[in-house]
Amino acid sequence: MDADDVLAAKRAEFVLDGAPPLAPPEAHAVAPPRTPRPVYLDGNSLGALPRTVPGRLHEVVTREWGRLRIRSWSESGWWTAPERVGDRIAPLVGAGPGRVVVGDSTSVNVFKAVVAAVRIAQQDAPGRDELLVDAATFPTDGYIAASAARLTGCTLRPVPAPELREAIGPRTAVVLVNHVDYRTGRLHDLPGTTATAHQRGARVVWDLCHSAGALPVELDAHEVDFAVGCTYKYLNGGPGAPAFLYVREELRSRFDSPLPGWNSHAEPFAMAADYVPADGAARGRVGTPDILSLLALEEALTVWDGVELAEVRAKSLALSDFFLRCVAAYVPAGRVESLTPGAHGERGSQVTLRCAGAGEVMEALIAREVVGDFRQPDALRFGLTPLYTSFADVAHAARVLGEVVA
Repeated sequence: MDADDVLAAKRAEFVLDGAPPLAPPEAHAVAPPRTPRPVYLDGNSLGALPRTVPGRLHEVVTREWGRLRIRSWSESGWWTAPERVGDRIAPLVGAGPGRVVVGDSTSVNVFKAVVAAVRIAQQDAPGRDELLVDAATFPTDGYIAASAARLTGCTLRPVPAPELREAIGPRTAVVLVNHVDYRTGRLHDLPGTTATAHQRGARVVWDLCHSAGALPVELDAHEVDFAVGCTYKYLNGGPGAPAFLYVREELRSRFDSPLPGWNSHAEPFAMAADYVPADGAARGRVGTPDILSLLALEEALTVWDGVELAEVRAKSLALSDFFLRCVAAYVPAGRVESLTPGAHGERGSQVTLRCAGAGEVMEALIAREVVGDFRQPDALRFGLTPLYTSFADVAHAARVLGEVVA
């Protein structure tokens, strides 16, 4: 399976200690490829380091900051980096140029998007005062949604994601939903939920943290209003890398950010007392960009050059299918239960297993250099990153899991 992997060459573009060179297909008949150590299955929390990033950061620190200093805002393109990097992310989420800006954290961008979406919905229909949120959302999204509801005079109503379409009513202003459930890996219905919301006069904000870079996302095609996502998971931008914000083309002139900063002013260096928003994606900017992290992300995104998202999705599904087969073969019956949907159309790019004593099991796995993560109370999460996860990785992980559980 590794020999037939069309993305196999991408693995060499990441720092993965102990990874052997790929063996030619004919060698497999003699000896199977050696399993790399460690096996890293936590790319859904922090992506691996692309090999070219350290060199790029060295250049930024020593030449652009060290020598050019403030001149780098213009001469090295620092000022335009939020939009430039946004345009590199745009094809990975099905967006056209000028619709994605990079900066701030996911939490901050969720706040911008939700408040702006409520304002638009209430302009269109003043009676809309309900904010629906995925009941199993990542906690921060829930906290931000509650704050946005208080700020805009809305009532917050948590609803299970599969029931959101039916829950959208005449008072619904905005629906905030995760594309992939961070606990279970369940993929939610972006096209259907978005279409229903629009049919009923509401707006939608999608959190793409666990789908951007793991599967095709067609924001423009499905007329999504706003979307946000982090870049340190499947996009491999590094710890604390800035998040991105997508604004639908037809809404950019109506995007009234609740955090207007000098960086999003139409004339930022005029230092005017009155705020006039910039055109396009730049409205999503707030303060001075985090240049070191932003340029590390820009370099990390070069690993996507020449990659087809359809191939990423196909490998992701093949990896998760194979991992579940191996778990069934190696883990004693009845000791783990998959929380990840079996249907491909309902699955992201991770496998979550319910397991008694999951915290201790994950500690033991990590001690044996199989790295996933634990989520309370009883979940083992294994992120499958198609650009660098191999079939040998998941087979070995399942075998070690079986030994640890036994």
